[in-house]
Amino acid sequence: MGVSYLVGYRPTYPKRVHHRGASATSYRDSKVFVGCMQSYHSWLKHNGSNPNDLVGALVGGPGSKDQFRDSRYNFAQIEACTYNTAPLVGIFAKLHALGNTRSTKHSSGATARYCILHNARRRIQRTNRIHN
Repeated sequence: MGVSYLVGYRPTYPKRVHHRGASATSYRDSKVFVGCMQSYHSWLKHNGSNPNDLVGALVGGPGSKDQFRDSRYNFAQIEACTYNTAPLVGIFAKLHALGNTRSTKHSSGATARYCILHNARRRIQRTNRIHN
């Protein structure tokens, strides 16, 4: 499908993330106070792209049949949640901590970086099975 589930990465990232801060215009730009209900009624139904990008947020991703619909109503796939982003932050933190130590080997002969990414991918797949 060619969609990046990381907001702001590649040209085909999600443009309608289900998130109030991303969906509503800021007071600085509009000079109009937008409360919870106004935000819900005005922006949830708006079909255009979000006025604010949540660069770096990870959305839920594809469904069980590898389909993805970029719509605010599709909150299961398009919502930016901490349970989606937290494993990614952990992976990047660990990779950063490893630095350029390519000599660290697992007992199977694989590098530490490979093992971390492999285990993280398995955790994310397990999480997706639970939530789908």
